[in-house]
Amino acid sequence: MSDYILEFDNVTKSFPGVRALSQVSFGVRRGSIHGICGENGAGKSTLMKILSGVYPLGTYEGRVVFDGEELRFTGSSIRQAIEKGIAIVYQEFTLVQQLGVGENIFLGREPVRAGVINWHQLNSRTQEILARYKLRIPYQEKVKNLGVGQQQMVEIAKALSEDARLLILDEPTSALTESEVGVLFDILQHLKESGVTCIYISHKLEEFFRIADTLTVIRDGMMVRTMPITEARTEDVIRMMVGREMTERFPRRTCTPGKEVLRVEGLSTWDPLDPGKQVIHDVSFDLREGEVLGLAGLIGAGRSELLTTLFGEFGIRTQGEVSIQGRPVRVRSAREAIENGISLVPENRKQQGLMVLDSILHNLSLPNLRQYSTALRIDRLKELRTCEQYVDSLKIKTPSLLSTVDSLSGGNQQKVVIAKWLMSRPRVLLLDEPTRGIDVGAKYEIYKLINELAEQGVAIVMASSELPEILGMCDRILVMHQGASMGIVDRTDATQENLMTLAMGLATNNVEKR
Repeated sequence: MSDYILEFDNVTKSFPGVRALSQVSFGVRRGSIHGICGENGAGKSTLMKILSGVYPLGTYEGRVVFDGEELRFTGSSIRQAIEKGIAIVYQEFTLVQQLGVGENIFLGREPVRAGVINWHQLNSRTQEILARYKLRIPYQEKVKNLGVGQQQMVEIAKALSEDARLLILDEPTSALTESEVGVLFDILQHLKESGVTCIYISHKLEEFFRIADTLTVIRDGMMVRTMPITEARTEDVIRMMVGREMTERFPRRTCTPGKEVLRVEGLSTWDPLDPGKQVIHDVSFDLREGEVLGLAGLIGAGRSELLTTLFGEFGIRTQGEVSIQGRPVRVRSAREAIENGISLVPENRKQQGLMVLDSILHNLSLPNLRQYSTALRIDRLKELRTCEQYVDSLKIKTPSLLSTVDSLSGGNQQKVVIAKWLMSRPRVLLLDEPTRGIDVGAKYEIYKLINELAEQGVAIVMASSELPEILGMCDRILVMHQGASMGIVDRTDATQENLMTLAMGLATNNVEKR
């Protein structure tokens, strides 16, 4: 029996005008956790789609050998991959929120007796799987009542329920808290000890050093190097990913804030789905031209709710005052926000920021049609030229403005979201997790763009769950806890320790109380 459960042999995959993979060759050792990293668009997802049967035999060149046998998937090849023991857990959950844990795990494969679901057998099999892999989930609970971490475990249980020998995890921690990440890593270690091989894909390099045995770096569709994790160094991995030296993680910028642009006084918001629940409590801050104000806090602290309230798309019931350049405004919709010079790049770009099956052109121009409208018609030439300018200035990598957004890498999709709001010429730009799910090279480009906008006088509020990002990019940092402001910290006084102390609801020094 070979030490390798999986081997890629000169795998090459092309799309019209693009070579996504070029002669990729490496092996995955049996019973190991094998990390794969690379920039968005490097070819990681394409390689996994070949492995999991999305792209069947004949659509690519080279060989994929699993457990000594070449994979030759045809027809309904995803089902064939699962039957071979290959399962994938995607970044976006595929769960039915209204169904229970067991119903999700066995969806489409429910045990049946006399044409009726055998609930006793379904529940007992669910408990058996959860116990075998030490997954702590209330097996009869509806998925909608579970936290994100537990929903991730349901996805894993669903994959393992068909006796998977190879489990692929694509960005599994993108929405997890640090404690949930620890639980996930404990589960992966247990799976490894149980003989399950894992392929682990992430943009968070520090995770590979915590969990992986081996690391493969892919760049521009080619395998750069496979190495034991003990031989990997962060700076070398970054250089291999981006193909150049990155001497600093965050580009430098000198803060020279100008006049006050935004003032928020005593802002409170109630949940539109639960009018008795207050989610933002008496938050106050000011923001000046050319300033980047960070929003820090733990998951559930209210950062997204605060930004969407300022954009007019969250709280139906609010109180407090918001002023733009000294003029009181009341924003009750996205249209009113845009008219007042406020734009929002949302946390979930695919669900809230993009029409992924539509063209880049339409995504960019839709919120800005008034700029191209004359009487009863749209000036298509002006629309095209303006969109081309923003694609060029933001360096969005695409063969055409008519390409669909779903054909772009995550980093370029994020640039499309930012570009469409820059076209609205905002005075205040709200950024909610602007670099979530994109690689280190694309992050650096987004950081440079943020700095350039600040230097042009745009006032920016940036929410992020990554403290190094907040510390590296922001001039002042407003820390939130359970919907309330714990104070504002100047970047010269900010450390991960005092920001985390505030995020946990505890007092600390060097804080501007507002």
